[in-house]
Amino acid sequence: MDELIARFCLAQAPPAWTPLVPQVRELQALVRRLESLIEMRGIEENRLSSGIIVAAVRQSVEAHLSYLHQEIERTEGLIRQHINDHPRLKQQSQLLDSIPGIAATTAALLLAEITNLTQYRSARQVAAYAGLVPRERQSGSSVRGRTRLSKIGNARPRRALYFPAITALRCSPFIQAWAKGLQERGKSKMSVICAVMHKLIHLAYGVLKTGQPFDPEWARKEKTA
Repeated sequence: MDELIARFCLAQAPPAWTPLVPQVRELQALVRRLESLIEMRGIEENRLSSGIIVAAVRQSVEAHLSYLHQEIERTEGLIRQHINDHPRLKQQSQLLDSIPGIAATTAALLLAEITNLTQYRSARQVAAYAGLVPRERQSGSSVRGRTRLSKIGNARPRRALYFPAITALRCSPFIQAWAKGLQERGKSKMSVICAVMHKLIHLAYGVLKTGQPFDPEWARKEKTA
């Protein structure tokens, strides 16, 4: 195995690994902790809604939920404070927040998970990292299924962009107009949502790379849609 890795490195010359800068490493830890807390809250809410007969168990679940609510609020505050304390993170968060559908929570996660923008040569590479590039399902030489997301890569940005995509479809004239063409070509509702997720990651790359906030007129001219 060591010899195989050595041959790969000799042939491909991949860039040397560099550790995350401290402010991004801390942001990533906070964002992932928030993700864990929200997941635990969902589990406990499902447990409570299932109908707990034993009063002592129900009280324990309710107490744990109360604790989780407090910890989620506290961690969200820590994330906001951390971003505000670091000018570059604050600027990048504001740039992402200018994109329709993306708010502060999603912006923080994208900054925590897509940690070194300079290593990507294009928005498509960022989309591939997040598993947001389309993959056609094909069997043999003639049987084809629906085109779906590859889902290979970091799942966190992909999960984080689902609800922003729905919000953008509901509230953004730009995204609505862009998605209308997909709908007219017969794309299913889920295919359109996935396409909007892909679009959002392209826009995120664009605003961070250029340092300019989202501009619908500029985005309409983007050739990488």
